[in-house]
Amino acid sequence: MTFVKPEDLIKKYLASVQSYSLLSAQAVANLWRKPFYLNECILQSDQIGIGSLPIVLLTGFFTGGVLALQSATTLAAFGAMAYTGRLVSLSMLKELGPVLTSLMVSGRNASGMASELGSMVVTEQIDAMRALGTDPIKRLVTPRLISTILMMFFLTIVSDAVGTLGGAFVAVNMLGLDFWQYITSAYQALEYPDVLQGLIKPIFFGFIVASIGCYYGMNTRGGTQGVGRSTTQAVVVSSVLIIAVDFLISKVMIGFFGR
Repeated sequence: MTFVKPEDLIKKYLASVQSYSLLSAQAVANLWRKPFYLNECILQSDQIGIGSLPIVLLTGFFTGGVLALQSATTLAAFGAMAYTGRLVSLSMLKELGPVLTSLMVSGRNASGMASELGSMVVTEQIDAMRALGTDPIKRLVTPRLISTILMMFFLTIVSDAVGTLGGAFVAVNMLGLDFWQYITSAYQALEYPDVLQGLIKPIFFGFIVASIGCYYGMNTRGGTQGVGRSTTQAVVVSSVLIIAVDFLISKVMIGFFGR
């Protein structure tokens, strides 16, 4: 095992942050530069959005069901079983829907981006693109960034809806609650800040998933072993950043709206 000086380790991490920031900035700047690879955006949207839909549906449904099931005991102790819908809808919309959806998409797509781009790097396809005058960031990174942000937004909405219905399924069939009472409680609990918070988060999370996956893919070194390392690092780093950014966004939104 090789020991590294603390200052060298800090320099390495700072250089990585700088490299990631430059790649992300260039990918965003490419949004207004021609050519626009619309076909690539559509292809990536299909792979990221439609491909992730089954796992998002299952995760959302069972998360809502578990929320309703676990909260029943606590609410019953206070005679507040009727508030089950309120608890499930608020939890799904503000927190669990965006975060769990992003983590699922990160595990599936950040790793896929890192492995795909990493394989292109080690097989020198990226160098060939540069030699032919094609900007690999414009061609490969920007479409993935656009598609991930767009699809994350809609996948989160689907997850929120399915999670609320999953809670309704458990509440009606296992807890004996009335369906319309549950739905009314879930709807009346939501206010504008709650909806806004639930729709802002996936935009940031989508950016994190795409940019981190592409960054580690484009900076792959060391052949096939390096591709494996990049894939693992992309999933780990994007997952940690999602949770950290979720805390920051929640803090800002609560400070601004008071809830």
